[in-house]
Amino acid sequence: MYASNKLKWLGILPLFLLSACTSTTPADRPVSVVAGVSTLNPEEMVQAHNQVRAMLGLSELTWSPYLANYAQEWAGSLAQNYGCHLKHRQELGQDREAFGENLYWASALIWSDGNREPSLVSSSEVAQAWSDEQSDYRYGKNTCRRGKQCGHYTQMVWRTTRQIGCGMAYCPNAGQIWVCNYDPPGNWVGERPY
Repeated sequence: MYASNKLKWLGILPLFLLSACTSTTPADRPVSVVAGVSTLNPEEMVQAHNQVRAMLGLSELTWSPYLANYAQEWAGSLAQNYGCHLKHRQELGQDREAFGENLYWASALIWSDGNREPSLVSSSEVAQAWSDEQSDYRYGKNTCRRGKQCGHYTQMVWRTTRQIGCGMAYCPNAGQIWVCNYDPPGNWVGERPY
């Protein structure tokens, strides 16, 4: 993440934000994946999720092209229409389907000369950021630690979830937004994830 000769100093480190939510009931329709500018690696994303799930003895997730298309569509919409703000489809009344949803945003690298470029973020780094919330989840109370969030982690390890699909889009300011959708959704109020 450092430039060699062209800079006097690196002024800003990338900023990463997360957001998680769920919806109600899924529709099951096959559809092809929309090709985009995403550097998302489906195999790496599924593997990262399944490593976290394996630690709890949970069944593995599989990649869904339909969910990937759905997630890519929302990532593109957030980048083009919503200023890359972390907004769930449900918050904006856009959830035609009812899937669980995790969001992730990474800022651009901003160099001392004002130039911007996308941060180098991998699928496993996105999944790791979500799974790091495990330390803020209190299983006994089924809550997040005060002032913390853990909904990304609980969606990753929701016992009934079977499929995942993700998308990524670059923001006009060279940031990036990642969306993963989950079927069946998790994070049901009053229920434990596992």
